[in-house]
Amino acid sequence: MADNAPGLASIEDFLKLDIRIGTVVRAEPFPQARKPAIRLWIDFGAELGEKTSSAQITAHYEPDALVGRQVLAVVNFPPRQIGPMRSEVLTLGVSDGTGEIVLMAPDQSVPDGARLH
Repeated sequence: MADNAPGLASIEDFLKLDIRIGTVVRAEPFPQARKPAIRLWIDFGAELGEKTSSAQITAHYEPDALVGRQVLAVVNFPPRQIGPMRSEVLTLGVSDGTGEIVLMAPDQSVPDGARLH
């Protein structure tokens, strides 16, 4: 199979993504979003600071329970305007058996701003 076959990504493609760990410092309902969402403020450490994200995670998470939780996010996509807020990072998750999002997180605490390898 050719290295550039449709649907396949190269290691260079992966390296373009800057995926980092951050800690949720604030979370609140985001009723202005088209689909149910939670607005997150995530601290990515000294290098990147605090960034905002709109995450469609209301099926499994309450805002108060997210504060202090570490999450993974793509930090180098362009910001997107979602209703009245600017979402600066894409918080990562996977679909459960019903299509609802479950957040991705490390199985032990790591420094905020650490990059996924």
